[in-house]
Amino acid sequence: MTLALYAHPFSSYCQKVLAALYANGTPFEYRSLDNDQTTAEWQELWPIRRFPILVHGDRIIAEASIILEFIDTHHPGPLSLIPKDPSVALDVRLMDRFFDNYVMTPMQKIVSDRIRTEENRDPFGVLEARAMLDRSYGWLDSRMAGRTWAVGDGITMADCAAAPSLFYADWAHPIGEEHGHLRAYRQKLLAWPSFARAVDEARPYRHFFPLGAPDRD
Repeated sequence: MTLALYAHPFSSYCQKVLAALYANGTPFEYRSLDNDQTTAEWQELWPIRRFPILVHGDRIIAEASIILEFIDTHHPGPLSLIPKDPSVALDVRLMDRFFDNYVMTPMQKIVSDRIRTEENRDPFGVLEARAMLDRSYGWLDSRMAGRTWAVGDGITMADCAAAPSLFYADWAHPIGEEHGHLRAYRQKLLAWPSFARAVDEARPYRHFFPLGAPDRD
């Protein structure tokens, strides 16, 4: 049964799923949300209006982490997204949540605030988001010292979460030179062919980045 992914190429959470699908060579139909017809289909399928969603027959799987768990269980490939060892799997899930909640979320707070009209902006909320990113960068830099990937010796769901979160976070709130381990990890993720493919597919949409996409990456 064909998998259908409703996603937008420029979305960080969509790139999280796309990197895993590409790495595993998982067959799927890419229903890109860059036209009215596909967008209408997606809104009908998932009225919450958050992407990506994965459609498998009459089943709709929402939320990027849940999609990756579903793929790992029902459509496994050469890349083991969630290790079989329960204690290692728990660490993978922790890091997945860390990147989503403490990197992706504050990054999106900064970006979405720029979209608002001046009178509706939240300067204090943006300061809080930047402070969270500073704390996250510091903790991640210490964690990545001596590591190649987020958990263990291979790419997992944690790295799928890390790749787009660090990619865009560094645009919104640059990772400082003092965080050399984290900067090196970000570059390693950008060199990962499966994520690099997702990044390349999103290049035509860079003008949409509210803060102005930097001339790099």
